[in-house]
Amino acid sequence: MDERNRQQMILQMIRKEKIVAIVRGIPSGLILDTGRALADGGICMMEVTFDHSGPEGIRETLHSIALLKEHLSERMHIGAGTVLTAEEAEEAYRSGAEYIISPNVDRSVIEKTKELGLISMPGAFTPSEIVDAYNYGGDIIKLFPAGLLGVSYIKAVRGPLSHIPMAAVGGVTPENICQFTAAGVACFGIGSNLVNQSLTVSHDFENLTERALAFRNALGE
Repeated sequence: MDERNRQQMILQMIRKEKIVAIVRGIPSGLILDTGRALADGGICMMEVTFDHSGPEGIRETLHSIALLKEHLSERMHIGAGTVLTAEEAEEAYRSGAEYIISPNVDRSVIEKTKELGLISMPGAFTPSEIVDAYNYGGDIIKLFPAGLLGVSYIKAVRGPLSHIPMAAVGGVTPENICQFTAAGVACFGIGSNLVNQSLTVSHDFENLTERALAFRNALGE
């Protein structure tokens, strides 16, 4: 599969599957069990966020991405999150990431992501940021924090910007996910409401699978 077709396949997969599990602060020693538990619950998109606490945190993030790519690539599409620099985007790509997610609009990160042949999901808050992120090459614009913005805000923004694919990230639950769907978002990034760090540390992966299933069921899948 050539680069362009692979990009389109990943983009279509994100929009079809709708849920990207956000994995933050999970040790690399637990990352495979976490990925398997999510996959067992019907989640096949997983974002490993960069740990910017120091060089060791960066290395741990990249190691987790590489482990998932090596051992779970048949069940899970792996992305890198909280990508703040073009250099991090390139390092994530080398480790096996297929899409790049950021909390902000940084043109250099977006352009590097597209140069590498990856899907770009920059984070935006205002209509101006959303348009800029899209014009710079963003494939899906991450609305963050969606829980604080609210469904009514997203509906209002979608009015004039309905041509721009958007993701709701932050504050999404099984109880409100369908409201965001009705507001017109293309997909969701779900963090602690799905991947709770305490569950993984306590090795309660069965509960994690149940949470994943709850989100799938809420979407009627």
